[in-house]
Amino acid sequence: MEHERIIYILNYLSNYTSEKKKVTLRDIQEHLANEANLRDVSILTLRRDMARLMTVGYDIRRENGAHNTAYYYLVKQGFTFNEIRFIVDSISINKFLSNTLKQRLIKKFEVLCSGEEVRQLISRISLNSQAPPNLNLLENLEKVHLIISQRRKINFDYGKYDIHKQMQYYHKHRDMIPCKVIYSNERFYLKCMDEETKEIRTYRIDRMQRIKPGDKTKVKAVLPKRQGAVLDIFEPEQYLFVTFRVKRHLLDDMLEQFGSYASMQDDDNYPDYVLVKVKIGISQSFYRWVMRYGANMEIIAPESIRQQFQTELAAVMKLYEKS
Repeated sequence: MEHERIIYILNYLSNYTSEKKKVTLRDIQEHLANEANLRDVSILTLRRDMARLMTVGYDIRRENGAHNTAYYYLVKQGFTFNEIRFIVDSISINKFLSNTLKQRLIKKFEVLCSGEEVRQLISRISLNSQAPPNLNLLENLEKVHLIISQRRKINFDYGKYDIHKQMQYYHKHRDMIPCKVIYSNERFYLKCMDEETKEIRTYRIDRMQRIKPGDKTKVKAVLPKRQGAVLDIFEPEQYLFVTFRVKRHLLDDMLEQFGSYASMQDDDNYPDYVLVKVKIGISQSFYRWVMRYGANMEIIAPESIRQQFQTELAAVMKLYEKS
């Protein structure tokens, strides 16, 4: 009976107490009577039980309140409530998880919280009803990480949407060396290297299926080190120092995009603009990125990149010429 009582006390402290909600021995006594049918437990016995629990290592805090009343609460081990809340919020906004899977994952964190904390947790959850139900992201991640740890090549089918919004998977013997899983722009990607050509390939993990390990890799695949700012997940064709003339109100955007890769100074000839110089990866996405800023951004140097951008703009303008 003593062991049973201790278990009920621990369960009560875990589910109903926190730094913001404390209980008295009288509260514990009433809980044991109502929930465990233990009606003859004295306050003295409970005081001894609490002392025993503290002695064996449970972090139970005691505070004195009005009229010298003692209040107790259990300090949770592991995640703090704010950490759990952050994890749960991250799960709830993940667009690759179905609502059913989100609920199942969140339930596992709820058992680490008190009843009051669970109510706070629920009040913050906003589930994403647009999550595609056919994407087995967690299962794919598990398979990919296992193959990487085993130092094997990887084969898989890769999917793309058709005009009917259906995912069409393409079977191909890829036999690539998986290098690293990267999270970028709310998506998980797998970087792979072709063993013969050393070419780097990038795949969205949620669009992979029939993932299979291949032979042991003969070489250690090392991703090329980034030499400057990169605008997307794909490898750039080259890195160059590029100077932009940018509207001053976009200065925050530039700092967030380029960070330490960029240097900035006032433009003496144009007070409303700043000059931004950055070492940046050049690819087709670079030109698309510049286009999004319209007349608020101008490529100043190098001249080769400026001319290539003019060519890209001319191709766009041709689409809108009157026939």
